[in-house]
Amino acid sequence: MTAATQALSRASDTPLAQQLAQRMAERIAQRLLLPGARLPSVRECARRFSVSPYTVVAAYDQLLASGLVESRKQRGFFVRETVVRGSSIAAGVARQASAAGAPPRHAPVDATALIRGMFQSEARNAPGLGTLPGEWLDAPMLQSALRRVITQSAGPEQLALHYGEPGGDARLRDALAQRLSDLGIACEAQQIVSTVGATHALDLITRTFLKPGDAVLVDDPGWAIEYARLSQAGMKLLPVPRGADGPDLAVMQRLATEHRPRLYVTVSVLHNPTGNSLSLAAAHQILKLAERFEFLIVEDDTYSFMAPNHAPRLSALDGLRRTLYVSGFSKILTPSFRVGYVAASAEKVQKLTDLKLISTLTTSPLLERAVALCLEQGQLRRHAERIAAKLGSARHRAVRMALDAGCRFVTPAQGLFGWIDVGADTERLAQHLLDEGWLTAPGALFSPTRQAGTLMRINFATSQDARFWRTLVRLRSDLTARR
Repeated sequence: MTAATQALSRASDTPLAQQLAQRMAERIAQRLLLPGARLPSVRECARRFSVSPYTVVAAYDQLLASGLVESRKQRGFFVRETVVRGSSIAAGVARQASAAGAPPRHAPVDATALIRGMFQSEARNAPGLGTLPGEWLDAPMLQSALRRVITQSAGPEQLALHYGEPGGDARLRDALAQRLSDLGIACEAQQIVSTVGATHALDLITRTFLKPGDAVLVDDPGWAIEYARLSQAGMKLLPVPRGADGPDLAVMQRLATEHRPRLYVTVSVLHNPTGNSLSLAAAHQILKLAERFEFLIVEDDTYSFMAPNHAPRLSALDGLRRTLYVSGFSKILTPSFRVGYVAASAEKVQKLTDLKLISTLTTSPLLERAVALCLEQGQLRRHAERIAAKLGSARHRAVRMALDAGCRFVTPAQGLFGWIDVGADTERLAQHLLDEGWLTAPGALFSPTRQAGTLMRINFATSQDARFWRTLVRLRSDLTARR
């Protein structure tokens, strides 16, 4: 039974129009329908929920009265840019969801919804999420590492009884220096500071090196959560189109000339969402622009264990002069191991460490030492090799199913993600797929200007179910037939 069928029950004491209004209010409250989003037309909504147009008009009137939507002459109904808080309909929806005893399903159509979607129990039905399936991860390896940490640190010096070191566990930083050397990045252990995951690392960089009003170059498409973080910190985003070999250098130069950015945030290798990696030529030109216009580069290498060691890294070419290298282990080990790090010049690392002490005191010495053991003994490398093999097979199958479904790959299929053109508005399609139990990542999610379109990101590891592709084809056909 779909969510739509559950929401509109003719056996309920609640009138159908009120049920439909509650349904829409719930999605607005959860940011599944974003400010400015257009609601389905009266005719389309009536057909979708098997009710009369009069019922839809009555429901939309309730949403208008509550301040959740606005009517635009000859254009339809739109979610208000500033939603009235405390709406009685929204409050009723919250009580109804609580009484049902089950959390609502969230579709990742903006940064906060994406994060919430990561915590849903229905990850098996999430072709658009950014993590590996739980069954791919090596829980025994992690359990063994934690046991060894606790056993080896017995007595008064055991790690569990003390704060961690300000810069992070010494053995972890030594192991990370060796890891970076394997990637061609010359770095000493004292040039590394550990963080609570890569997300924390990016936040520390923003708060240390930027101030509200600063201009920041970002990839377009790029990572929604980074857009949200920078915007909330008061930064001015400068989108740079991302192509097969890297950013559009002509646009980057023009923006740098006009706005004098302080920072460029990018994913050099296995870019999210396109899966592309920088070419050496593009990397060289980016560093020349950074030198000329005096901006720093934040290189997010979150997916480094899924990429070849020889892939071009800006930090390797630059020697960590203008670059800050960020990575972590949640994508390859487990999302619950919140261990990340920043590598940079010693001066920058000292500033980051000072802010880390103020914001979190220290990071977990137990988890950091466990990761260090996995690195030192080669377990993580072997695990990553197994993941790469499984991902290669999954990617081959997912590409075949996507092509059979009439989708087109905008960029070559690499890494964890595929960037596909499905031939229909993916923001609207995401809502219909949600009704059928599929959490997806429409292209607007990766646009700094929230530009709608026909693009969608898929996770090769979580888009293996043929039912998803059949559902996509059916719903796409329905949408295109109603144009």
